[in-house]
Parts: sequence; structure tokens; C-alpha cells
Amino acid sequence: MTAATHSTLFPQVPETADAVLDGLDPEQREVALALSGPVCVLAGAGTGKTRAITHRIAYGVRAGILQPASVLAVTFTNRAAGEMRGRLRQLGAGGVQARTFHSAALRQLQFFWPKAVGGDMPRLLERKIQLVADAAARCRIRLDRNELRDVTGEIEWAKVTQTVPADYPAAVAKSVRDAPRDPAEISQIYALYEQLKRDRSVIDFEDVLLLTVGILQDRHDIAEQIRRQYQHFVVDEYQDVSPLQQRLLDLWLGDRDNLCVVGDASQTIYSFTGATPDHLLNFRNRHPNATVVKLVRDYRSTPQVVHLANGLLSQASGRAAEHRLELISQRDPGPEPAYTEYADEPAEAEGTARRIRDLVAAGVPAGEIAVLYRINAQSEVYEQALADAGVPYQLRGAERFFERQEVREAGIALRGAARAGGNDSLLDDADDLPSQVRAVLSTKGWTSKPPSGSGAVRDRWESLAALVRLAEDFARAKSGATLSDLVAELDERAAAQHAPTVQGVTLASLHAAKGLEWDAVFLVGLTEGMMPITYAKTDEQVEEERRLLYVGVTRARLHLSLSWALSRAPGGRASRRPTRFLKGLRPGSGSLGSLAAAGAGGIERGIAGGRRKPRGPVLCRVCGATLTEAGAMKLMRCEDCPSDMDEALYERLRDWRAEQARELAQPAYCVFTDKTLMAIAERVPTTDGELSSISGVGVRKLDRFGADVLAICAGGDGGTGDDEH
Repeated sequence: MTAATHSTLFPQVPETADAVLDGLDPEQREVALALSGPVCVLAGAGTGKTRAITHRIAYGVRAGILQPASVLAVTFTNRAAGEMRGRLRQLGAGGVQARTFHSAALRQLQFFWPKAVGGDMPRLLERKIQLVADAAARCRIRLDRNELRDVTGEIEWAKVTQTVPADYPAAVAKSVRDAPRDPAEISQIYALYEQLKRDRSVIDFEDVLLLTVGILQDRHDIAEQIRRQYQHFVVDEYQDVSPLQQRLLDLWLGDRDNLCVVGDASQTIYSFTGATPDHLLNFRNRHPNATVVKLVRDYRSTPQVVHLANGLLSQASGRAAEHRLELISQRDPGPEPAYTEYADEPAEAEGTARRIRDLVAAGVPAGEIAVLYRINAQSEVYEQALADAGVPYQLRGAERFFERQEVREAGIALRGAARAGGNDSLLDDADDLPSQVRAVLSTKGWTSKPPSGSGAVRDRWESLAALVRLAEDFARAKSGATLSDLVAELDERAAAQHAPTVQGVTLASLHAAKGLEWDAVFLVGLTEGMMPITYAKTDEQVEEERRLLYVGVTRARLHLSLSWALSRAPGGRASRRPTRFLKGLRPGSGSLGSLAAAGAGGIERGIAGGRRKPRGPVLCRVCGATLTEAGAMKLMRCEDCPSDMDEALYERLRDWRAEQARELAQPAYCVFTDKTLMAIAERVPTTDGELSSISGVGVRKLDRFGADVLAICAGGDGGTGDDEH
């Protein structure tokens, strides 16, 4: 490879050990040179921790201090382990083992099983959920698909915290953990699950760690063989270590102390899986002679983003907060974080979509933008808003709303009830559309009161509750609407949100965003009850919610937007309040009593980044009724009011849209949605001003498609528009 072919994708391998240290800042260099004894690296978000530890290993190997085969680096995801191996190869340190805890333990278990136990190792169970289902059935406990997932998660938590079935109820009570079912029932299922595994000669992923620990404890000869192999250990994301993983690490180490750990207690957001920052926070107590290095130079985010992140943690309490890191941005200044208050959730989603569209138009790639929310059930309104704005998007860590199992099942049930009509006994006592929907969805897990705790059961309930709210809004907007009308509306919404085939804006939960970063991040739905989430009851649970918001803030490199809505639906009572975590940080919230003054001192209100006045009631142009449903507001009339749409014009617009979509290689809705085309065909605009007044025709679409649309409305073929699509 010649020098001309080198790139950031294929960097040149450093020629010498000292060259490995080039480009490291003083603290990273200190980490790289600390090659003996215990080392604790406290690394804040964006401070280059992976760079520091990979250069540390590479320098040790290249300097002849470490033998590649004697180093074991462990982390928590295959993606992180793969990235570490790739960086080590680029630094000339191939041969170093970089694995997840499970992967490293599995290799050892497979190798030593014949010697330690004899015979063939039991088959590894790839997915334990079916075995959990069998155990529940034998206990005569009926679990649906989502409850199975939650109970499976509880069994995993019990095993990584080294809790046996009989001790599970007491452990749950001690941890103030919200169990998805009666702890006694879960204990019973857990015990039978373990019995079924033994009967069928299978093991699960947690057993890989447990059995490896057992062998190393019982067979000192095997433990010594592993210790001769691995002389030096590195653990990334140490704040996420479970008690079981720590026990395995202790056995690998023996009485030695060549251990380097890297972590940040302020990014502990997975305690529900058994992760605890205690091992990181206690490291210096266990190793009094440890070298401790703090990485606080933030290379990811601007000073404005870092200032907010530091402010969030300055208000934190608890043990993790006592060890927080004050980040120092190394980037040039950027824009201040934007705080926006909206009247309702649809307005928040529409305003967010408009801001994103403006960023894309200004040159920010859609793939470098993210919308982050607390729970997956919040995605639907943002999917719709981005679709209406013509912005491509992708979901990470969750199924699209209308593709979720519970939403599909609900659709089938509602469709069946609509066909049965008065013959469905479920609807006997339901005298209006919302009560009919509630009756049908109650068979699928919806209840008037949300379930306690988190997990799949809560996610399922949130999805069904979103459908109930949609039915309520639909009934208010369309007097006399039937179940069949609602099913048709759901079908139209699902069709309009067909996943785009191009890379787009990331929609993700805050948990799914851990370890990622974008140029622009929109943190949405930041109201009390969602951030912190309602079921965060204890002080520690609330503090974990604060850390979750901190993780969201530190995902942003340059642009950061934080928003909330005062009510759920248009016209609703403005009873919501922005999250307590922003108190004293956002403009106008300097004192405890100033929450009601949200919007003062620079906080934007309303829509489109404050450029438009807050909208008043939208009235039907036919009958004068107040409109609340998005589709009706786009048409400016009730959907059952007489339409004066030019059918021929509508068909010409549809044909034109199909051609545009083919040229742009995008779904048709990214040009204009059906409702927007209907509104155009009804109002037949003749000027840019008349066209831009139609919902769904913003500045960008007016510039791009306005000439074509006006030509078609005037009777032409739409061939006069921009030829540079």
C-alpha cells in the first residue's frame, strides 16, 4: 500500500512503539504508559476511552512489555469487541484476544469440559424463551408472549446476580425491583426451568458464566492453566459488570493485580439487567495502590452541549454522583441547546420534523440526526410526522409501531369485531367507538390502569393505550364513526408509514442509543411521568433516569434540541410539566417555583422553531366545527363533510407523484401524502401563497415541487418544475 492510498479507513500501522503514543493527549498517554499493577480509568462520555486502552495494549505489545497472547480484553457487546480488535490490528497488535465475557468464558468451557467434567458439553440453548414457556405450562401458569419475555428477563437477572430460585422473592424485595408477576410464581417457573435444562442436557448463556466459575473454583489446576495463559486483563464499560461477571474476573486474576478497568458511573443505565457501578466505585478500596487516571477532555461535543451535560450531573445525588466527572469540551463553540415547549404531542412531533427537515436542507446528512425518546411506544407520532415532512427515517432497537406484535394482533381483533358488528358479545355494553375499542383491546392486555414496573408488559400496554387514545381522538373528530371507519384509518396510517429504503434519521429509545453519537440529537417527550418514567419510585431509580437523560445529551456532537408538550392531544388541558431534571438549566427555570413559567427567557413556544404564532383552534371550512384529527386539519374540513374535490385533478396529481417518487427512489408519501393531495385537489391553488397554506406543503416542498403542482392545477402536465431533482 502506498502512502497515497492511506485513509482514515486504512490508517498506516505506526512504525515504532513510541509512534503508537503519537496523538494521545496527556491523560490518554498516562493510561498507555501504565502497564503494570491495577489501573482504573474513569472516562467521561466522548473522551476517547477506547482510543486510550487500545493504544495502551498496542504500546505494551510493540514495546515488548506484553505478549499478545497473554492479554485478554473483555467488553459487553460483540460490536465493541470487534471494534477493539480492529483498532488493535491497525496499531500492529494483532493476536490480542478482545472478546465479550460470554465469548471468552464459552471458549474456556468448551476447551476444559472434557477434562473437568468428561463427555460432551451440553448443547448451548440459543433462545431460552421456549423452555421458560414449557416451565410455566408445567406450573399451570399462563403467560402471553410479552410476559414470557419479561419472566425470561427476570430469570436472567436472578442468574447474573447469583440468586437461586428459592431466594428470588427475597432478592426482589431487597432490590426494590418491580417484578412483572408475583415473585413466588416467577420463583416456581425459574426452578422448573432449571430442572428442564438438566433433563434435556442443555445450558443457557448465563450457565456459561456460572459453569466456568464453578470449574475454576473447583479445579485449581485448570484455573492455574488459564492464569498462565492470560497475564494481563482489560475490562471496558466496567460500570456495567454484574456480580457474576466480577466473580469470573476475580477467578481469572487469582492473586495477581495486572488489571485495567475503564468506566463511568454516570453512564450506568442498565441496573435492571444486574449491572452495578459498585465494582468500579470500590476499585480503589480493593486495590489501594491502583493508578487512577481521569479522562475529562470531551472530543465529541461542543462546549454548549458539554455545559448542559455537566449541569445535569451537578444536580445528581447518590454514590455515583459523588464520583461524577466534569467534562471539558475540546471542540469549537456551537449553537446553544434549543428548548421548545409545544401545546400538544402532534405539534411537538411536527415541529421536530420541520427542524430536522431544515437541518437536512442545510447539509446535515439524515443519517447524522437522531430522535431519542424514553419508551418505544412514543415512536409512532414521530414516524408519522417525519413521513409527512418527507424525511426518511429508520428505527433502531424497536419494531416500527404498526409492525409490533401487539399492534398487529390488536388490528386483527378490531377488524374481526368490525365485521361481526352487533353479533360480537364483547360490544354488548359498549355504546360508542372508544368504549368498543377498549372492550376489544381488553382481551389483548389493555387495562384502564397501566401495569406497574417496566419491560415488555409495560411496552405492550403503552402500544395498546396509544390505539385507545387514537380511537378517542378519532371519535371526537368524526361524529358517528364506526369500528370499520377506525380500521380503515389504521390501515391508511400503516400504509403511509411504509419503511423507506434509504438511510434516514434514527428513531431510538435512550437505552438503545448508548454507545452511539450523531451530529444532531432531538430529545423529545421530556415531561414528568416520562422523564423520569412514572414507575421510577425510589431515589436510586430516579437518579438512573437522570443518568439516562445524561447519556442522551452526550450523544450530540453539535446540535441538541430538547422539547416537551403540555398536553397529549390538540385542545387538551395543558397539565403536563417539563422534566424536573432541567430545572435550573433551561432558561426561565431558575427556582423551584418557576416550572409553570416554562417558555420564558428564551424557551421557544409553539411550532416551527418559533417562527409561527401558536395556533388556535382549526375550524372546518364547511360546517365550522373544531377539528382535532390530523387528517381532517390537513383537509380543513371534517372527513364526513361534503367534499368538493376535483377527482380528475386528484388522479393527475397521484400520477405525477408516482413519477416523482420513482425518480427520487423514495416512497410516494415522501413527495406528498394522500391527504395533502386531496387538500390540493379540493382547494385548487393558483399561487405559491395559496399552495403553501396547505398543511404538508412547507418551504422545501414548495421550492421543489410547487411549480409542477401549480401547473397541474392549471390544467398542465407538471413539466415546468425543477429539472434537477
